[in-house]
Amino acid sequence: MGTIIGYLTGTEWHIYVKIGCIILLILIMVGLSATILLENRNPIKAVAYILVLVFIPVLGLIVYYYLGRDLRKKRRFTLKGSKDEVLFAKYWELQRPFIEQMQVELREQAGNKQELSAMLLNTRQSILSKNNQVQLLINGEEKFPAVFDALRAAKHHIHMEYYMVSADDVGNELTEILIEKLQQGIQVRFLYDDIGSDRIKDIPRQLKANGASVYPFAPVLVDFYLNANYRNHRKIIVIDGLVGFVGGINMDERYTNNGKHNTYWRDTHLKIEGDAVNILQLQFLMSYHYCSKKVFPFAEPFFLKSALTGNCFTDIVASGPDSEWPVAMQSILMAINVAERRIRITNPYFIPTEELLTALQMAALAGKDVQLILPYKGDSFIVQHAALSYLKPLLAAGIKIFFYTRGFIHAKTMIIDDNLAWVSSVNFDNRSFYLNCEIGALIYDKEVAAKLNNAFEDDLLCAIPVQETRWNKRNVAKRFMDAVCRLLTPLL
Repeated sequence: MGTIIGYLTGTEWHIYVKIGCIILLILIMVGLSATILLENRNPIKAVAYILVLVFIPVLGLIVYYYLGRDLRKKRRFTLKGSKDEVLFAKYWELQRPFIEQMQVELREQAGNKQELSAMLLNTRQSILSKNNQVQLLINGEEKFPAVFDALRAAKHHIHMEYYMVSADDVGNELTEILIEKLQQGIQVRFLYDDIGSDRIKDIPRQLKANGASVYPFAPVLVDFYLNANYRNHRKIIVIDGLVGFVGGINMDERYTNNGKHNTYWRDTHLKIEGDAVNILQLQFLMSYHYCSKKVFPFAEPFFLKSALTGNCFTDIVASGPDSEWPVAMQSILMAINVAERRIRITNPYFIPTEELLTALQMAALAGKDVQLILPYKGDSFIVQHAALSYLKPLLAAGIKIFFYTRGFIHAKTMIIDDNLAWVSSVNFDNRSFYLNCEIGALIYDKEVAAKLNNAFEDDLLCAIPVQETRWNKRNVAKRFMDAVCRLLTPLL
């Protein structure tokens, strides 16, 4: 009898433990759901996290802990934001007379240029400049020779901030050049994202051994999937305060199409000379301060007044998880809204926000020629299928969509009419707009816009149009997969 009673007591004990665990799990889910609601998130994103918590409780807790908590963002970036404000205030005070005079001149010269008048944002994340020279660089075949030549010509300092640096043909040549410049006494400051640069291998150690200041952005100790948010997706180079590079091309040999890889990579970058380089320098300084807790002076030769003259208006747009507003998305929206005739967009990860989706549909319905080039085959199964789910309403509005078939199109560009060009690191998704550090350039120049239009025309030769009638007849299995992947877009 005692054995039976003991057995029953043990069974009851296990039942009580299970009930207690279930109650605890329910309380945690209710508490987290309330927290998500109180954060006043985007309703779609909030519902997505709550559904994951309800239907896949344990996995949902893990997903929310590592990907969904704004607390991690606040803890990591609130202090960075406040320090950035201090640095920016110092820069603004030193440059105020020049900047204010330049803005007066820009407004006077803008005249009836609707797109220019609309884009004078004048915020910490978007400062317009006038005296610039901008060169369009197509693929690694054009970017890397231009970059390496500029690096070899450096006289005082080299600043680099990159999402991806790989120890391959490109990364190794870069390392050799930087070591050579270090041995000549040139200052080298080098930032790389600790997740994006997973193939960087021994490059940081080599550069440090030769005197470079090298820092990973947001270093991680565990797997990618646990640290996917809040990465530094920028690609910035500043040389001697005179020359800057920005765009979508990482430091990786895949972009050279050298025959070692099966996929052809199509991308776009910029070489900039002029006053806009100061803004690239300022953005690098704020990232460098965050990673190293060090600064360099707001003085020559780091910050220079350009000797160039002209009307190549250039607006360097920076955004990140520490930004008060999603400036990159807002800049794209403003550009779309001021288009008078045509909008051309190329992007590899097209998961637009509702604001962007509506803006593109309205532009097409208003009779503007809206054209999109997207990859025929992406490098992410979920992202690719999620992107496909957006095509039907775009096609219904009269937007022309083309699939690039030569390889993988990684360019993040936009051309408005024949006046405004956009080249950046910014993807059309929540991650770029809200979670990652991004950088781009808006160029108000007919010549640059014409060259980017020519590149777009060349890409169309390697693309196939998406026919609305045929697209709407795709089989149910494909459409179902697109719809399922789209449910995950608020979390991507």
